Amino acid sequence: MSHRLISRNADLRRFWDEGYEIELVDGHLLINQVPYVDSSAKIKYGTLVSTLHLAGDATLKPDTHVAYFIGDAPCDKNGSVISAILNSSSLMQLTANLRINHTFSSKPANGYADYFEKMTTYVNIISGPAKSLDDSVTEKTFRIIEPNEEESVFNYLDTNSVRAKIQPISQKLSDQRIAIIGTGGTGSYILDLVAKTMAKEIHLYDGDILKSHNAFRGPGAPSIEELRQRVKKVEYLSKIYSKLHRRITPHAYYIDASNMHELSAFDFVFLSLDVGKVRKQLVDFLLEKDISFVDTGIGLQNIDNELIGIVRVTTCTKNKNDHATKTIPFESDVENEYANNIQIADLNAFNATLAVIKWKKLCGFYNDLERENHSTYTINVNMLTSTDHEA
Repeated sequence: MSHRLISRNADLRRFWDEGYEIELVDGHLLINQVPYVDSSAKIKYGTLVSTLHLAGDATLKPDTHVAYFIGDAPCDKNGSVISAILNSSSLMQLTANLRINHTFSSKPANGYADYFEKMTTYVNIISGPAKSLDDSVTEKTFRIIEPNEEESVFNYLDTNSVRAKIQPISQKLSDQRIAIIGTGGTGSYILDLVAKTMAKEIHLYDGDILKSHNAFRGPGAPSIEELRQRVKKVEYLSKIYSKLHRRITPHAYYIDASNMHELSAFDFVFLSLDVGKVRKQLVDFLLEKDISFVDTGIGLQNIDNELIGIVRVTTCTKNKNDHATKTIPFESDVENEYANNIQIADLNAFNATLAVIKWKKLCGFYNDLERENHSTYTINVNMLTSTDHEA
C-alpha cells in the first residue's frame, strides 16, 4: 500500500490509524484479515475488496456501492449465509493479481461518503457473527506496513507523522543528505534523532572503535559481547539504526585534509568532535564550500566536587557565518573534564537535541522567529542564550 496515498487521504489514513490491514492491488482497495463465520459455524478470515476511485492521488466518493470478498460465503453464527448483502457467488478474475469469490451489495440511500464508511459497513456486517462467538477476534491487526524501497527511506511506514497529521512538514527534510562527523556521545544522539526523519541519506564518519565508556554517554545499551568484538562505532550504530532508516552509510575512518573533499556532497553537516585542529580545518572547508553546518560542544569543570559548564551549539550557513571564528573553539582545553571521558549522557543528548532542532528550523520544519546561530546553555544557572542572529 502506498504510504503517500494513505497520508494524503483522510479516509485511507483512518484505516491505518485504527489498525485495519489495508492493501492496494491493481487499483483496488483490500482489507485483509476480516473475521467471518463459515457454513460450519467456524471462524475464518477473508479479504474485503473494493474498486478505488481516484483523481491523481486523491480518493473520490466511491463510484459504486458493490464490494467483493475473497473466502467462503460469510454466514451468521449458526452457519446460514448472510443473504442480505450476498449478491452472487462465483470465482471471478477481477485483475491479473486479484481473484474474488463473492459479490456483495448493500446500498444506502445517499451512497457512501468515503471509503472508510463503505468498507467498515461491510466489515461490521461480515464480522459481527464471528465476534458474537468469540469477542477476542478482530479485523484491526495493526500490522506493520512495509513501504517500497523507492518510496520511503524507512523500513516501515512513518505512522507517527501520519497520525499527527504533519507528514507534509516531515517531508521538508526528505531532500537532505546529512553527514555526522564524530559518533561519540553527542554524535550518536544526533544520529538517533536524524534517523527518525525522512533525510535522504545519513553518513557517519568516525575511525574509533566502540568502547565501554561509549555505552554510558550514548543512546542504547551495547552488550558486553558487542564491546568485546571491538567493532567500529559507525558500524555498530549503522547496524542498529538501519533497522529503521534504510540509507545510513558508515565510514569507519576519520575526516582529515586528505578526504575532506567527501563532504562536498552533503547538504548539511553535524560536527561533534573534540579535536580543535581538525575542527578548524573542517569549519574552514565547509565555509569555503558554502555547506551549512552545526558545531556542537560541551565545556565542563569540576568545582568543589560538582560539575559546572556550558553546552554549545553554533550554526553556520551561507547567509550567516561571520561569527564562526569568535564562537567556535579551535583549541583543546586541558581543564575540560568532558574531554577526559566523563560519561554524561544527558548533556550529550541535550547538545544533540539543540543541534537537530536548529537543523529542522533551517529546513522549515519548526518556525524560527529568533534565527539565532549561536546558543549556549549554562548548567548551574539554568540559562539558555541565543546570539548571532541572522538579519
